[in-house]
Amino acid sequence: MKQVLQNLKDGMTEIADVPVPRVRPGHLLIGSQASVVSAGTERMLVEFGKANLLSKAHQQPDKVCQVLDKVKTDGFFTTLDAVRSKLDQPLPLGYANAGVVLALGEGVDGFSLGDRVVSNGYHAEVVCVPKNLCARIPDGVSNEAAAFTVIGSIGLQGIRLAQPTLSERFVVTGLGLIGLITTQLLQAHGCRVMGIDPDPSKLEIARQFGVETVDVSKGEDPVAAGMAFSTSHGVDGVIITAATQSSAPVHQAAQMCRKRGRIILVGVTGLELSRADFYEKELSFQVSCSYGPGRYDSAYEQRGQDYPLGYVRWTEQRNFEAVLDMLAAGRLNMEPLISHRFPLDRALEAYELLTSGKPCLGIVLQYPTPEERKNDELQVRSVRLADAPEETGDRSKFGGAAPVVGIIGAGNFTTRVMLPALKQTGARLKSIASSGGVSGTYAGKKFGFEETTTDASQVFGDPEVNAVFITTRHNTHARFVLDGLRAGKHVFVEKPLCLTGDELDKIVAAQQESPDKMVVVGFNRRFAPHIQKMKALLDSMREPKSCIVTVNPGAIPADHWTQDSKIGGGRIIGEACHFIDLLRYLIRQPIGEVQATGIGKNFGVEVTDDKVTINLTFADGSFGAVHYLANGHKSFPKERVEVFCRGRILALDNFRVLRGYGWPGFRKMKLWKQDKGHAAGMHAFVEAVRQGGPAPIPFTEIEEVTRVTLKAAEMARR
Repeated sequence: MKQVLQNLKDGMTEIADVPVPRVRPGHLLIGSQASVVSAGTERMLVEFGKANLLSKAHQQPDKVCQVLDKVKTDGFFTTLDAVRSKLDQPLPLGYANAGVVLALGEGVDGFSLGDRVVSNGYHAEVVCVPKNLCARIPDGVSNEAAAFTVIGSIGLQGIRLAQPTLSERFVVTGLGLIGLITTQLLQAHGCRVMGIDPDPSKLEIARQFGVETVDVSKGEDPVAAGMAFSTSHGVDGVIITAATQSSAPVHQAAQMCRKRGRIILVGVTGLELSRADFYEKELSFQVSCSYGPGRYDSAYEQRGQDYPLGYVRWTEQRNFEAVLDMLAAGRLNMEPLISHRFPLDRALEAYELLTSGKPCLGIVLQYPTPEERKNDELQVRSVRLADAPEETGDRSKFGGAAPVVGIIGAGNFTTRVMLPALKQTGARLKSIASSGGVSGTYAGKKFGFEETTTDASQVFGDPEVNAVFITTRHNTHARFVLDGLRAGKHVFVEKPLCLTGDELDKIVAAQQESPDKMVVVGFNRRFAPHIQKMKALLDSMREPKSCIVTVNPGAIPADHWTQDSKIGGGRIIGEACHFIDLLRYLIRQPIGEVQATGIGKNFGVEVTDDKVTINLTFADGSFGAVHYLANGHKSFPKERVEVFCRGRILALDNFRVLRGYGWPGFRKMKLWKQDKGHAAGMHAFVEAVRQGGPAPIPFTEIEEVTRVTLKAAEMARR
């Protein structure tokens, strides 16, 4: 299928051929019929992409601070790689879509196949959208008009915050798409409306809607006009839908408002506020958040947990429905807002127009009708990217037959860390799967995969593929590991191996049934050069060792998917497992007892399992402690490993500098670039597949570390 993508690094827009996404639980699969290019939001994205790196930094000072913090902990080169990778990833454009339901995910109710619906889906022939971000289109409302619904709901939410009443006088500053829709909605509330804008063509449309106008391009004074409009009393409220770096719209709004007037910021402006403006009139000022309650709440948007209507009358979905009701009743007219129409295969012309400076307003992208499409066109789950290499047998550079690799998952970590390392192993990169299709297509093209797909079963079912890498969300790992073993593949799975003891038991049984197939977990730190040096030094020490690992990972929100016990498993299972494995590797003895203590609930501290101490004892009398503490400061090292033995100490900070205290002939090992062992671990696995084993990490150790991790997580939760 075709989809519009943009590269944030250079601002280039493309129409890419990507696989049709697979429908996910709680989602709808929608065949697009029309979508609207946002002249505000999407122009800003394109212009940001075309800006140079210095300009990008100037526009996002908060991101610059994050980059500088990362430089302090991870080093300049590692940070530079991360920034380049982030900017290089394609961004799907669009958020105002209308189409027909093609498939319903598990748990979706209230919709049927064939329904016409609106959604915040991308500019793509097929989109997969959570059910709470969709709404049915009433009969009599065209697809083109309905496609403006999501944009209209942004204005509607601003109005709801302003709480207009009958006959009040409101000003709308900025008459783009959102502003013009807002003027109509205010009139539907029984308000008198005045619009302000420098574009005569937009002012003319506003006048067609019965709105009084102020043309600032002709030097008309907005404040004087506002006072005249309100018969010198001051307007009841101002809704700002403009996009500018200037603070003037807010200042003007304050000056034209009556005492205790309301100002709602829907657009983007400077916020250098004058206290006197607001103090003397006791003005209210509020920033509106997108489509309404539920926006950016993963429980509502991704997991489909609706807010009770009795307590939250207007959610984002119910705002969608309200806009559609207004369209059906003829109270909203979108036709005058459409300035251009382009078929999807000419979408690049639409974006050239958007940034050309030529007049444009609502740009509608048109899609093939169901009759114009081939029956199976929207079922294509795989896209060919490149021909297979001519030579797939022995490769003298590496020796042995090149493993044929499939990848499940194409997230940021996979594309930034894993795939560059895998590319260097000499493996044949056959297929990469991603649920949405875009990330898989991007990674597949960048690293030379032969095909990309949204159907993981095609990777497992490919007879050529003999090794599968699994890099998806944690709750899918166990299922995919089992699928890989049953398909007769070697499996490399990013940590964790699984989330529960039952899953682990099934994997152990499956591996025992296929002892010639490797299951390796991405415990990369044991392959890091600093750790290899530490192990070489410690191997000569026969007596028990004392090890302390301090991890300062930084806090993440409690509602992040990694903190969800059913999806991410929590941070002990999802991340602290690395350090349990690291201690197991350095001490080279079976783990005996495990104890875990999490932070208490005193003083109102939000309790998750990312503030915990895990104590381990080993068969030779050694002990280790993992202090995994997300309540520290970012200036402290993220990872510190200390080993005490026979009057000597080894101390490693951030996998950059290893220092020895009391070690004859060794004082310090320093790398210019942080190396946590990802490349070496990937190479070891590929070489084991190439040469026929043994596994770079014994499966017995993987099972042991996983059981200890699960036990530690359970203790911390209790």
